[in-house]
Amino acid sequence: MTPPLLRWAAVLALLASPTLSSAGTEAQLTLRADQSGPVINRNIYGQFSEHLGHCIYGGIWVGPDSPIPNTRGYNNAVLEALRNLRVPILRWPGGCFADEYHWKDGIGPREKRPSMYNSHWGGVVEDNHFGTHEFLDLCEMLGIEPYVCVNVGSGSVQEAMEWVEYMTSDAESPMANLRRANGRDKPWRVRYIAVGNESWGCGGSMSPEFYADNFRRFNTFIKDYVPGPENRIYRVACGPDAFNYEWTETLMRTAGSQMDGLSLHYYTIPSGRWESKGSATEFGRDAYLSTLAQTLRMEELVSRHSAIMDKFDSKKRVGLAVDEWGIWTDVEPGTNPGFLYQQNSLRDALLAALNLHIFQAHADRVVMANIAQMVNVLQAMILTQGDKIVLTPTYHVFEMLKVHQGATSIPVELRTPDLASTRERIPAVSASASRDAAGHIHLSLVNTDPDGPVTVACTVVGAAPGSVTGRVLSAPSMTAHNTFDSPHVVEPRAFTGATASGNGLSVVLPAMSVVVLDL
Repeated sequence: MTPPLLRWAAVLALLASPTLSSAGTEAQLTLRADQSGPVINRNIYGQFSEHLGHCIYGGIWVGPDSPIPNTRGYNNAVLEALRNLRVPILRWPGGCFADEYHWKDGIGPREKRPSMYNSHWGGVVEDNHFGTHEFLDLCEMLGIEPYVCVNVGSGSVQEAMEWVEYMTSDAESPMANLRRANGRDKPWRVRYIAVGNESWGCGGSMSPEFYADNFRRFNTFIKDYVPGPENRIYRVACGPDAFNYEWTETLMRTAGSQMDGLSLHYYTIPSGRWESKGSATEFGRDAYLSTLAQTLRMEELVSRHSAIMDKFDSKKRVGLAVDEWGIWTDVEPGTNPGFLYQQNSLRDALLAALNLHIFQAHADRVVMANIAQMVNVLQAMILTQGDKIVLTPTYHVFEMLKVHQGATSIPVELRTPDLASTRERIPAVSASASRDAAGHIHLSLVNTDPDGPVTVACTVVGAAPGSVTGRVLSAPSMTAHNTFDSPHVVEPRAFTGATASGNGLSVVLPAMSVVVLDL
């Protein structure tokens, strides 16, 4: 199988090519419909919901007594948007918050639950009205797989063991009976458990050796209460912070045989500096290209961490879970810095599509990804204001590309011009293809060029596309974004720029666009 364009080595070769030193107008694509790659795990399109800012309170959850239209306390408009997104998996309760969260404070009658101080995010006091029942009921209502992160940093092995029993056991046991006393007779189906979060940082400042010992200890007491391999808990170990390859080496060597997944966290910082990250909506061409160049380093990260994992796990039994990723900018002016509320532009939509293409290119190892975060925080799908919601450009990318969820990847070979700024050079075009259960071929394309269209000359090997339909997401400005006053500035529309002839396809991609085609 020919490696996809976005494999890091191919990118380096592309950038070194003297024949592609400036942006051109045509790319050549070969779509190998006569071959099949690995299945694209639908959990690559996962989401993340932390007790942070207004992600939970004022976002997903408004409470049953709220004047905002709700179903049992959940914001109806948010529910409708999430149903359309077909969210496959949702990570909760954090994030840094997970390692100071004690789950027994969030069960029982809401009016009797003790409040807690959120020391990580804004120094606010939370009433614990959104807890285990509320989260798992939300997932059940929307058909989402819950992904629960247990407290390793400040919690105990017993606390984690009892939480898993509370959620998943149907026995006549203390924790299962406590769940019944709190109104839930049958257990929930919770297959995914993360053993701590960022244990190298906010989750305990641990060394990789110390965390590996803790993982093995906690993992021993995370029990499978429901028989059958389909119900076995999938245990995700805390993986590295971005480029910390030593952490992956140590974890795989000392605990790889006991884990099912290893996490990876990487955020795209526009300026490259945590102390001043850059604006979400005010930037120029150089900053635009620099930001996309930084996000493309995800290819290097996935490739190199996967190579280390291959040394200890050649059969790829352990999956890579990129369970925090996305763009992190400065907060919107006038908002609480600890709430991480940022706007979301066309640039961020392109960034999201590029990352999803990278994950799909590595579908043999990447089994999950969770963008940060779902509502009102960082690169959000949805922004809320009272009873109003805004669907962001990133939301629309996830909705358009959801056709790849669970489909079989199709190899692509792509030769593309590159784009140059004063500091960076990136490929102009990115591509990913798959075949769904009904036999439909879907091809998603990204044109990162801010200055003009790019024509993609595509040869389809092993199939002749009789007809082509599609949608496009684009806007005249790279800073274009949706607001509560103007919520439809960036949204998908019908695409008519593709023409099929024999086994060929010509696609004219507008400047700064994401296109999804159905062949």
